Amino acid sequence: MTSKDIEDTLVRGIASIINKDKSSIASDIPFHKLGLDSLGFVEILVFIEKTFNLQLIESGLDKKDFETIRSLAAFIHKKL
Repeated sequence: MTSKDIEDTLVRGIASIINKDKSSIASDIPFHKLGLDSLGFVEILVFIEKTFNLQLIESGLDKKDFETIRSLAAFIHKKL
């Protein structure tokens, strides 16, 4: 799975979580500008763990990795 594939999967999942059309979500927009609340962030983490079978708590994820969808996709790509 490429980083781009991961980005696309994240965009689809996040669009569903925040109830927006996936075409309105760019991979380089900071998460805080997507209108996510704390529950939304938790839902994204659960989505990532289920979709990519990746335990984020044990993965070394930090704030920098969670700035944009693109940075998160790059982090996940490295961990897979």
